[in-house]
Amino acid sequence: MALWQQKLLSSCLLILCLANLVSPHSRPYTVPSVTRLTDSFPRVPIAGSFSKAFGASNVKFLSNGSMATLALDKISGSGLVSQSRYYYGFFSAAIKLPAGLSSGVVVAFYLSNADKFPHNHDEIDIELLGHDKRNDWVIQTNMYANGSVSTGREEKFYFWFDPTQQHHYYSIIWNNYHTVFFVDNVPVREFIHSTTYPSIYPSKPMSVYATIWDGSEWATHGGKYPVNYKYAPFVVSFAEMELSGCISDPTASSSSCSKANPSGLDPVNGPEFTKLSQQQIAAMDWARRKLMFYSYCNDKQRFKVLPPECH
Repeated sequence: MALWQQKLLSSCLLILCLANLVSPHSRPYTVPSVTRLTDSFPRVPIAGSFSKAFGASNVKFLSNGSMATLALDKISGSGLVSQSRYYYGFFSAAIKLPAGLSSGVVVAFYLSNADKFPHNHDEIDIELLGHDKRNDWVIQTNMYANGSVSTGREEKFYFWFDPTQQHHYYSIIWNNYHTVFFVDNVPVREFIHSTTYPSIYPSKPMSVYATIWDGSEWATHGGKYPVNYKYAPFVVSFAEMELSGCISDPTASSSSCSKANPSGLDPVNGPEFTKLSQQQIAAMDWARRKLMFYSYCNDKQRFKVLPPECH
């Protein structure tokens, strides 16, 4: 091979390697304009609305309780759980993720009732999965209903920004019509409540959780890269928490609730929350085309027969 050909090949390989190191959020994305739902609901003090669920020594409340940091170290992860259970609503948190090497680390903002219904629990997940040296944090959304943990309904997305530089909004709408996942108010996924398959839709009151924990077995490349505690502690910051909807009354039937946001928009039965607007649909289409890299509905190796809602 001639010298100039060798140099050309070496240059091409270098460019390819550099391309693999480029972060998805470093690419120039034009983010669609959307309604800022996070401006529509009141913020609640985290210290007054949540209790320490585990790893209490790794939980710190800041700014008069309006913010909280959760840490993962060699001893323990940490987490918060809402003091109320909710039967539908709008749930949101501004989250700043740990910077640096964070393979195997999982930060989660989610709803669950596994503590009350251990054999047939419901769950709605936003999971932020740590990265290795060549990849960025990714967001995974998932849902379980009536204990259907054997059928995970995961979808994964890259970010269009660096989630470690500042706080960004992660939000969930859950009502009788649909469940919608948002990142910075951009809808990335909608799961419609179908009367044809009612058993796969979360339907029991749930608590809201904010956690950080060790997901070495699966979080980064299927467990290829575990947590490296040389870089611990891993600290995540939560702020601008919003919990608006129906607060479940434990002394009454499961559908009985009182509004957590008696004035303003109603995320449970308000007409603007029964379906996405055309602007939101266009924004969701953008996010799914540009940033989604995995959907369970496309995983024919995993499912011999795709889940019914995929058809």
